[in-house]
Parts: sequence; C-alpha cells; structure tokens
Amino acid sequence: MQGSTSTLGAVQRSPSPLDRLRRIPIIYIVLLIVLILIGLRNPNFYQPLALLAFLKRNAAIVLVTMGQMAVITAGELDLSVGALISVCAAVSAKVINNGEGTVLEAFAWVFGTGAVVGLANGILTTRFKVPSFVTTLGMWLIAQGTISIITRGAEIGGVTDDFRVFGRMNVAGTSIPIALVILIGVAAAGGILLYATTFGRRLYAVGSNPVAAALAGINVSRIKTIAFLMSSLSGALAAILLVGYAGVSSLTVGQGYEFQSISAVVLGGVALAGGRGSLWGAIAGALTLQALFALMNFLSLPLPIRLTVQGVIIIGAVAFASSRMKLGIRRT
Repeated sequence: MQGSTSTLGAVQRSPSPLDRLRRIPIIYIVLLIVLILIGLRNPNFYQPLALLAFLKRNAAIVLVTMGQMAVITAGELDLSVGALISVCAAVSAKVINNGEGTVLEAFAWVFGTGAVVGLANGILTTRFKVPSFVTTLGMWLIAQGTISIITRGAEIGGVTDDFRVFGRMNVAGTSIPIALVILIGVAAAGGILLYATTFGRRLYAVGSNPVAAALAGINVSRIKTIAFLMSSLSGALAAILLVGYAGVSSLTVGQGYEFQSISAVVLGGVALAGGRGSLWGAIAGALTLQALFALMNFLSLPLPIRLTVQGVIIIGAVAFASSRMKLGIRRT
C-alpha cells in the first residue's frame, strides 16, 4: 500500500509536457507568435543588427512599462508619465542648448524634474487621499502646459553628441546599443528590488490588501510614493534615450506612452487591481506590443487601426485575466 502511494506521488510530481506548456505565461507564447509572423513578412528582421535596432528603438517604452508596473502593482495608476517624458525631453534640450550646458547639468534637471513629479503624485495620492487617476491626470495637464511654456510650441534642437551617446550610440567596438545596456541594467536592478528585497514583498502586499498591509506594520503611503517615484524616474530616463535617439525635443515626444505602458503591463498579466503580476511579464508585454506595431508597419496598416488594436488588446487582456481569476477562485 505504501509502495503504491509513493508511486502515485512520484507520478503526480512529474507533470506532462502539456502541463508544462500550460504553465508558461501566455504573453511569452503571444510574443513568439508575433515574432514568427514578422519573420514571415520580413525575414531580415531576424538579422542581429535588425533585432538590436528594434530593441534600441523600444528601450524607452520598456523602461516606462517597468515603472508603470510598480505603480499598478501597488494598486494605483500613473497617467502623467507620457507628458512627463515630453517635459524632461524639453528640459534636457533647453539645458544643453548647443553646448551651453553640460550633460551632468541636463541629467540633474531631468531626474530632478522626474523626482518632483513622482513625489507629488505619491503625496497627493496617499496623504491627501486624491485618487491616483485624478492626481496623475491633473499632473498630465500641468505637464502639458509646462511643455508649451518651455518650447513655445516649437521643437528644441541643439542636443550635443555627448548627450546623444545614451540614446543612439553603441558600446565602443561592438554593435550593442548603449540604450540596451541601460535597459538590461535597470531590468536587473528592478528584478532584485522586487524579488530579493523587503520592498518588493511589501509592494505586492500593499497592492493585494492595503488595509491588511497597514495592520501588519507596513507604511503603505511610503511604499506607494516610492512606486510613483520609480515610475517618474523611469520616464525621465526614457526621455534621455528618446532625445538622444532623435536629437531634438518636441511637444509630442512622450505622447501615448502612458497608454502604451498600461497596455503592456496589462498584456503582461499584471492585475490592474494590484498585488499580482511579474516584472518579466510586463517587459514581455511591452515587447509584444511593439512587435505587433512593427508587424502592422510591415503590413502598411494606418495609425487608426493601430490605436484600435491597442484598445482591443487592453479590453481583451483585462477580460482574459478576470476570467482566469474567476476560474481560479471556483477551483479553490
């Protein structure tokens, strides 16, 4: 009897290949399918230089997605990050001004601006109990006005080559973009912060149940404020890469990044209610979304169709996640 029980346990501990396949997050399967479709349409996409160029172009949105993931995991939302990118881009170009300012000065202004916006979002949301949707929407409007004041409605150029290194150049003697190295470094730091520190565990606890987290001694306001700060600083870094890549700053450089990042986070399986989701899933969601846009470019589909697809993705991803959650509750 004991032998048969142990045998049954051994069988149960050995999942079938189909079971292993079901355990793979669906976002990775979707990403693989989209990449295959791109390859069928444009085989040159699989060339190493083309893949590296794709990652360099989309490093900014992946950075923003990682920051947005932290905020959504905490149970909040950041709608200001797109306008913040435009503000930081304008600030960096204004400070550099054809070499009148240094790269370090530009960095100080850009990250200082991001820190102020992130802290303001966090404090208004947690201390003054303003819903994050309202707080960040108001901050978006303030940022839009600030952009108009800084740029006076025109593009700001004059970014020096020293500043453009981060968004456009490669590591010396290689074909590896510096932007990709920055992205990998931030992703590694984010993974350590979320999965190997007390902060990460507290962030998920706050997003799952802020009341229970507070009763457990967690400073909910501090955790959420740090999440907003992470989102804004990731937007500031994204602005540096975008201005470095384009060489100019415009009113629309960060337009749509707030919705693209939210779409990517949801597509990556992060729960909008907070407390559930993976950083790697969010990154895969961002890459999937950009790969899908690339596929639509290869198919010569117009912008309105891309926006429609993005809306369908958001609704479909949320509906799918909700159905899986209900199914999981019924099974338990």
